[in-house]
Amino acid sequence: MSERAKDQSEHVNLLLVDDEAGYVKVLAKRMAKRNIEVTAALSGSEAIRVLRSHSFDAAVLDLKMEDMDGIEVLKIFKIMDPKMPVIMLTGHGSETAAREGIEFGAYDYLTKPCDLMELVEKIREACGKKEPGGSGSHALD
Repeated sequence: MSERAKDQSEHVNLLLVDDEAGYVKVLAKRMAKRNIEVTAALSGSEAIRVLRSHSFDAAVLDLKMEDMDGIEVLKIFKIMDPKMPVIMLTGHGSETAAREGIEFGAYDYLTKPCDLMELVEKIREACGKKEPGGSGSHALD
């Protein structure tokens, strides 16, 4: 595989949904250095609007936001793009709610503040499980 093709295969287009603007800005900058292109949404309703017009390899979704609960947003994401893996971020003490997210189709969850490399690894792992292009059948590993 050529270096350019390798770069393309490792590139991830991510939707990051969190109402903490400073956190989103720092995380987006740090992820860009790791070949993850971040589109930020600072509310659940903004994330839904963005997903209507763009396609993403994965989403990272904060559980607690001002305008909408993360579980509500997750349910809508799963209707709009059932194959897109969604990783939930939750504060300490909200693990029960995060497990509820798994029941509604979230790929996994991490507790905030999470280690950047752990998050990047989880995103790449989630994207590796997504069927390329969303068509055709693939044997399970």
